[in-house]
Amino acid sequence: MSSEYPAELSRVRPGEELEWPSIERYLREQIDDLAPLVQVLQFPNGSANLTYLLEFEDRRLVLRRPPFGHIAVGAHDMKREYRVLSRLWRHFDRAPRAYVLCEDHDVAGADFFVSEYRPGQVVWGTAPPSMAHYDELGRRVGFAVVDALSDLHLLDPTEAEVGDLGRPEGFVDRQLSGWHDRWKAVSESAETPLMDVVAERLIASKPESQKSAILHNDFKVDNCQFDPQNPDRVWSIFDWDMATLGDPLIDVGILLNYWPDPSDGPVDGPVFPPGLDHFGLPTRAELVERYAARTGIDLDRIAWYEAFASWKTGIVLQQLYARFMRGETSDERQGEKGGERVASQARRAMKILETSL
Repeated sequence: MSSEYPAELSRVRPGEELEWPSIERYLREQIDDLAPLVQVLQFPNGSANLTYLLEFEDRRLVLRRPPFGHIAVGAHDMKREYRVLSRLWRHFDRAPRAYVLCEDHDVAGADFFVSEYRPGQVVWGTAPPSMAHYDELGRRVGFAVVDALSDLHLLDPTEAEVGDLGRPEGFVDRQLSGWHDRWKAVSESAETPLMDVVAERLIASKPESQKSAILHNDFKVDNCQFDPQNPDRVWSIFDWDMATLGDPLIDVGILLNYWPDPSDGPVDGPVFPPGLDHFGLPTRAELVERYAARTGIDLDRIAWYEAFASWKTGIVLQQLYARFMRGETSDERQGEKGGERVASQARRAMKILETSL
């Protein structure tokens, strides 16, 4: 592997190989003057969608497709991700440009799309060697992440060519009902009745949305990429397959549930890569203050959105665990601690609801 590649690239995991000759033929038909395919590597750190680097003789491209096995309704939507990234890049420079969408399942077994490859650095929990020399790196990266989310939410969806991405009216209600349905579909072996109690509390205390915006819907530090020469601005944002239009505080709540804080206890905390709690990020209170100042949105009810994000994360973890137990992935991370992580997120959501609302 060339030393110029970031550390998060690896050989393709066993069982996650695709029909590379078929894919190469298809892409050569879609992209003019595409040179032969030289090698394929995988971005292994994602938790669900399969993401690969395709290195051709003349360029590098990124291929994204859903995971193998059973897919929850509305999840891993490559058509949606392509629709966003084939338009948004013109108006939001942190969005990579998508080039090709393939809906012919004979090519790679599922829908997939191909986008540009941007070299850069992802922060997974510790200071990358290419950026470790900066003073207050954690604070600078953290504020850059918040600023990127704020800038996304300040875009006009129609002017950004994504005004048809979703229906903002009733968005939070649909999130509550849709994720509760997903929980029911995978909860048989979870033995976490608190998840249903949290759902009832969330429904009963739901705030009114203040505005609608473009949502990433899985926004976190490790879905952002940096130019190592500039830790003060996000260079790219990944994983847009759940992007939609709706209440922007859903995104802020998600980010808070991926963000460690000195106030966190030893158990039932947010979800984040190992080491991120020692990276020197701003506090969650500073995150909220920065976002409010930049967008002008009232965050008085942000605790509800953080509790929702914790509950939703528990459901996602159970979905991943169910996929592992069905043998649909060889990624052993999805089987690690299984239901224990789900229960922890349920307890975190309930604690937030009880102490903040």
